[in-house]
Amino acid sequence: MQNMQDETPLANNHISVDCVVIGFDKERLRVLLVKRTGEEAGDIYNDMKLPGSLIYEDEDLDEAAQRVLFELTGIKSVNLLQFKAFGSKNRTSNPKDVRWLERATKLKVERIVTVAYMAMVKIDRALSKSLEDYQACWIALEDVKTLAFDHNLIIKEALVYIRQFVEFNPSILFDLLPRKFTAAQLRILYELVYDKAMDVRNFHKKIAMMEYIIPLEERQKGVAHRAARYYKFDKKAYNKIRR
Repeated sequence: MQNMQDETPLANNHISVDCVVIGFDKERLRVLLVKRTGEEAGDIYNDMKLPGSLIYEDEDLDEAAQRVLFELTGIKSVNLLQFKAFGSKNRTSNPKDVRWLERATKLKVERIVTVAYMAMVKIDRALSKSLEDYQACWIALEDVKTLAFDHNLIIKEALVYIRQFVEFNPSILFDLLPRKFTAAQLRILYELVYDKAMDVRNFHKKIAMMEYIIPLEERQKGVAHRAARYYKFDKKAYNKIRR
């Protein structure tokens, strides 16, 4: 019996990283996307993609992901979590995507394996002048349309990973919130992450049981409704409890 290796050609793979950067605007979860615009060789580009790049020969995967976000946002120390690799042979099934990438990289592209990273950041921290240079913007998750390659699938898998991660490390949610936040903002964030409504009273009881969520004397100002109390996340208290 002839060895399969003698019959089946090996894949000529490129390696890339893609970053799913999630932010929270106090009402909705948003993802950072990059615009692809222009017209080349009969292809019209007016869509969006995740921040990503093929890796350089002299960098490892983590370095490549950090480079992508630094070039895009100016942030040097993002807590990036590698969550999944995507290597389907169908990732480059759309010739339009392949032509765009080949023109951008000046390389012959046959197949791409991408390693996906996830980061949760404060939107005001990530907004910088370089976002406009890269035609990048924050898009609400429910408003995300068809993206390049398999980036819709990558975002979907990132949300699954976030829900699983929050189960044993809820502190990651506070990366999305301002330093001072209200109970309503925290509840809305939980509802968005878990995709289900939560009873207001029960949620307040839940907060009261969390020793690492500290109530402040300060309340909202200049609001039409009853001013809500502010809270803060105490990382030291959280780490102490976790130990």
